[in-house]
Amino acid sequence: MLKFPTWKIIVVAFVCAFGILYTLPNFVSKSALEGLPDWLPSKQVSLGLDLQGGSHLLLQVDAEVVTTKMMESLVDAVRDNLREQGDNVGYKDLRHENNVVSFVLRDMADEEKARERLSVLSNIMPNGQRDNVLSIDDDGSATLTPSDQSITQRISSAVDQSIEIVRRRVDETGVNEPSIQRQGADRVLVQLPGVDDPDRIKRLLGETAQLTFHLLDVSATNVSGGRVPPGSKRLRSVEEGDPSYIVKNRVMVSGENLEDAQATFQNGQPVVSIRFDGLGAKQFGRATSDNVGRPFAIVLDNEVVSAPRINEPILGGSAVISGGFNVQGAQDLALLLRAGALPAPLTILEERSVGPDLGADSIAAGKVAGIIGIVAVAFFMIATYGLFGMVANVALAMNMFLIMAVLSILGATLTLPGIAGIVLTIGMAVDANVLIFERIREELRTGKTPFNAVESGFNRAFTTIIDANVTTGIAATILFVMGSGPVKGFAVTLLIGIISSMFTAIMLSRMLISFWMQRKRPKTLEI
Repeated sequence: MLKFPTWKIIVVAFVCAFGILYTLPNFVSKSALEGLPDWLPSKQVSLGLDLQGGSHLLLQVDAEVVTTKMMESLVDAVRDNLREQGDNVGYKDLRHENNVVSFVLRDMADEEKARERLSVLSNIMPNGQRDNVLSIDDDGSATLTPSDQSITQRISSAVDQSIEIVRRRVDETGVNEPSIQRQGADRVLVQLPGVDDPDRIKRLLGETAQLTFHLLDVSATNVSGGRVPPGSKRLRSVEEGDPSYIVKNRVMVSGENLEDAQATFQNGQPVVSIRFDGLGAKQFGRATSDNVGRPFAIVLDNEVVSAPRINEPILGGSAVISGGFNVQGAQDLALLLRAGALPAPLTILEERSVGPDLGADSIAAGKVAGIIGIVAVAFFMIATYGLFGMVANVALAMNMFLIMAVLSILGATLTLPGIAGIVLTIGMAVDANVLIFERIREELRTGKTPFNAVESGFNRAFTTIIDANVTTGIAATILFVMGSGPVKGFAVTLLIGIISSMFTAIMLSRMLISFWMQRKRPKTLEI
């Protein structure tokens, strides 16, 4: 006797109601959704770059800048290790060139002492090599050479850090479902669906946003001939009428210690209010306390934003950056400072814009393909299996509802490959029903009653259905894990479609057929 337990009826009813309820927001405008009660589902499927238009940017991290910073840090480390209070190692000509740090010992008697102090800079890497190789010749010439692997690791780390900071900056702009991923050794691929101001995004991503605070070199006012005193540097100003400033090299406080930055107004002018963390507040308070009455420079990406005078100690850990900003400029600067500084500049290698017309055409083509696929499959099922084919079509429709509902809940981005996955699912969704119906036909040919034939058909086809869908699911999972971009979008919709089609074929179809047979109790079965 064909049976369908009550608990299964409840599960099927709940899942179907869930699918319909969470799919409906996709057929309602956003303005209409805002007027609905909060307890109703309101999430819509996000459309990808190829469907709603947007910007495609391929960025490259400046590996040369990363390497230069690495060598400068290594030079500072050599200097600090050779200079110990009361027991310095004499040296001269400390510099870096062609990715090699070099210096000359003044006295060869200090060779062992130099080797011992610099040994901390030559760590053993997992491959058994040292990250920095020290060599000292008989004439006192010494070199410290980073290994190729350590340089590669530093560049790779800079790319990873850049991806995270780019993600923060893009998220701050409110772009929905951006795609930010690594491509190659030093490149970052950024896809921004629905962006209506790509120039602003490019400006935000092009800014390194290295914020530092320096004292102005007041002695430089007496320097003639444009020369810069040792320990200082000349930086140009972003303000009109102030072509350049001469500032001390020493950083008073770094932007790495920023905790928050917000655009606000002061005396009716847009400014950026910043707040330091505990360490930064302590450093800023000490720097301003020790230099009351002296001017200091706020430097952003090697440009002086402003150069106010320290009138009193600033001990609260907060400060204001002013520089003739407009409202948008203040907001963008605050965004950059909150997101953090890039380890190196990003260069735009490739830029493509997808217009909304192309997206609309893609959506229309996808809809047409989906409708044709559904109609063709529905007609085939009815023509081949009659009433049972209509049941399969109801299950197919519910399968589409479930796919859209899950995509909405997951916040997944629907792309053209994703639509291809859905269209493929339409064809695959009825496979399970075909297996079941063909099995029922075989059971009827053996002389079984309609009830026994249907129950036996569902039970015996179950293993085959599981095997077929599990193998396809494994392939889709591999595509999802190993693939990226379009491939991953295809795999997501295919995986969801496989799971939902198994549910609708095994549970929903069986429930509908069970209800019909319990009601009609047919003596014969035409299928």
